[in-house]
Amino acid sequence: MSNTKYILGSFADPDEMMHGIDKLQASNISIYDCFTPMPIHGIEAKLGVKPSRLPIAAFIFGATGTVLGFSLLYYTMAYDWPMNVGGKPSLPLPNFVPVTFEVTILLCALGMVATFFFRNHLFPGRTPRVMDLRATDDRFIIAIDANENTDHALIDNLLKEAGAVEVKYNDRKYVSYE
Repeated sequence: MSNTKYILGSFADPDEMMHGIDKLQASNISIYDCFTPMPIHGIEAKLGVKPSRLPIAAFIFGATGTVLGFSLLYYTMAYDWPMNVGGKPSLPLPNFVPVTFEVTILLCALGMVATFFFRNHLFPGRTPRVMDLRATDDRFIIAIDANENTDHALIDNLLKEAGAVEVKYNDRKYVSYE
C-alpha cells in the first residue's frame, strides 16, 4: 500500500474544475474537498455540502444577549437599587429596549466571531491547513481521498481530461507554510 493520502488536481480555470467535478462524480469517485482562491457559485450544491448552521448559533447568541441585557437592567433598576424619580415606575420596560437591543447585537457579533475562529481552527499560533499553497492565489484544487478511491490511474486520466494543469499525489494531509 502506498503512502499517498490525497490526489490533488490543479486547475487554472473554475469552469474546468466544475467540469472535473462532474467527470469524477459520473465515475462514482468521491471528492474529499475543493479549494479555491475565490467563492464559486453552486459548488456547495454540486459537492453535496449541507447548509450552514450558523444562523442557529446567531439566534442562540442573540437570545442570550437579550436575556442578559434585560436581566442586568432589571437587577440594577428594579431589584437592587429601585429609585423613584419623578413618580416613574422602577421597571420602565420601554426604556429597557435600547440597552437590551445593543447587548443583543454585541453578544451576537462577539459570539459569531468566536464561532468562526473555532469552526475554522484559526487559533493563535496555529499553522494554517492548506492542501496546496497555490489554492490561495491562482489555482483551483480538487482533493480526492486516495484510500477511498483505489483506481489512481482512472482518477489521473479523468482529471487531465477535464483540464487539470497538474495532478499531484500528496503524502500528507496538509502543507505547512514553513
